[in-house]
Amino acid sequence: MGRFDGQTVIVTGGTGGMGAAHVRAYHREGAGVVIAALADDRGRALAAELGDRALHVHLDVTDEDQWAAAVQETENRFGPVSILVNNAGIQNAAALAEDTGRDTWDRTFAVNVTGQFLGIRAVAPSMRAGGGGVIVNIGSTMAHGGTALYAPYVASKWAVRGLTRSAALELGRDGIRVNAIHPGVVSTPLINEPAAPGAPAIGDFYSPEPFAVPRLAEPEDVTRLLLFLTSADASFATGSEYVLDGGLLLGPALQPEPTAA
Repeated sequence: MGRFDGQTVIVTGGTGGMGAAHVRAYHREGAGVVIAALADDRGRALAAELGDRALHVHLDVTDEDQWAAAVQETENRFGPVSILVNNAGIQNAAALAEDTGRDTWDRTFAVNVTGQFLGIRAVAPSMRAGGGGVIVNIGSTMAHGGTALYAPYVASKWAVRGLTRSAALELGRDGIRVNAIHPGVVSTPLINEPAAPGAPAIGDFYSPEPFAVPRLAEPEDVTRLLLFLTSADASFATGSEYVLDGGLLLGPALQPEPTAA
């Protein structure tokens, strides 16, 4: 018996580093999983690998019609949506705010904020009809401070915090919980590969060595928290934010004294 037997889970960005980890975990725990992503070949391949309880749907999270079609296809295959993981997101290439184009700003907000808003709006009626559900928005530790050269991304993730809290207040009496996870630096292509041709990858100039847990997070670290938040064990948690960063926001940890020779 799995924790999510008989439940239906949509994961946006479901073929990416964190998204695929989430999809696999929910599938192992008995859920019907919907891999919602633009990468159709990878989505279909992952669904084929997992088998009957997996479905790929093409989804541009900025497109209202595609959201409606994705929810309809999900209901046709598995029934009402139980869980939505608003995981899809993009990072802007490093640049000063004054050198950032309006198209970059608009695209970052369209995916990272509007995409989550449209997801909440699209699944709420399905969850309500099914007796309730859980939504988790994936944010970032950048939503708890400022980071030079990433103004669009930082601002978009701050917006996710407000969206999460407002949605939790609006949907709570329908039995729908809404929370956010704010990961630190996770070892995924978003970190390990350049955001634009010729740009440095974030991983090229970030070292976790000074912090309390001196390593990058793995996608599975986020997945384990996600599974808890969407399970019955977290039934009293809504409108909450969970920072998962190995102590990054705390600042440098006390380093051990060097051992005398």
